[in-house]
Order: sequence, then C-alpha cells, then structure tokens
Amino acid sequence: MPAPTSWWEDLYRTRDVSDLPWYTPALDVDLGAALATHAKPGSRILDLGTGPGTQAIALAKRGYDVVATDIAPSAVRNAAHAARREGVRIDFRVDNILDSHLEDALVDAIVDRGVFHVMPPESRPRYVARVARILRPRGYLFLKAFSDQEPRQDGPYHFSPEELRSCFQESFEVLSIQDAIFHGTLEESPKALIAVFRRR
Repeated sequence: MPAPTSWWEDLYRTRDVSDLPWYTPALDVDLGAALATHAKPGSRILDLGTGPGTQAIALAKRGYDVVATDIAPSAVRNAAHAARREGVRIDFRVDNILDSHLEDALVDAIVDRGVFHVMPPESRPRYVARVARILRPRGYLFLKAFSDQEPRQDGPYHFSPEELRSCFQESFEVLSIQDAIFHGTLEESPKALIAVFRRR
C-alpha cells in the first residue's frame, strides 16, 4: 500500500518542501506542452497530489481553473498560503484518491505528477476507477511516472510504456507515452514517462 496519511502529513509538516526530491518551482515543460495541446485555458484542472502546490500555482497563472488535492493536510495548508502569496485562486482540498470524496465529472483534466507511481499493483485498478469517475467524458489524464529505464531502484515503482498502457487501456484511450525526466532537486534527474490518456 502507499505510505499512510500520517507519513505524508509528518513529511510536509516537518520538512522544507524546497528540499524534497520532487520539488520544482515551475510547471514541468513536458506537462505544459501536453496541456497546451489538449486543454484550453479556462478548463478545470485537478492537480492530484499537489504537495508544495507549485504545479497548481503555475497552472492557475496560465489561466486554468484549478482544483488541487493532497492526502496531507499540512501540504494543502502550506500550498494554499503559497497560492495566496502568488495572488492566484485555487480550490484546495484534502483528499485521498483511493477513497476520494471529489464529485463525479468534476474536471476536464487531471495532472498526476507522481501519485500513481507510488501505488502498489493491488491499488492501481481503484486509482484508475477513481480518476475516471472524477473526469468529465472525454477528459484527459496527464500522468508522469518513473520509467523502467531509471537505474536507481529506491523510491517509486518503475514502469515500462507497456505496463502503463495495460493499467489504463480499459477505461482510457492511450494517446501518447513518451520518455521524459522527473524534474526536482536531485543532481541527476530520474528517467520518467509522460503519458496522455483520454477517458473513454
């Protein structure tokens, strides 16, 4: 199972978010490009697992209507403070995607920069069902995950393109899966995959 809520809460309550391996102050370039292709400004976007809130803030600055969730209340609280400092309006909520209380068909698109790849195999079908429920018909999921080409073995699960495709293809059209890197604070950025799925 993913780390329990208390683990994530302790992490975001006690750590400087700018020291976390996945922290980056700007929207990932590849996510930005995928969004620009498939999601018009004004679309409602869910930043799933918002953490420091930097991706949500960047999305709001690009004209998207942003909902941002995290399992850790401290992450949500701190990200909301950061959004206010940046002068953007974001709908922040505490939520666990595996037992999500978000409304059906809430958003046009979901950005997942690192949630799915911490899910163990037995939790993945539940994740897929929840994101499909939260998306509007023909809505998009932009997902970034560690690649099986990444040599370091610690951290999140690693995926091949075929493994990602098999996880999502029953509920989603697979529009693209491309090589990428996971931007953050590590000296060498981990190899990643960025996938674009469309809800069937």
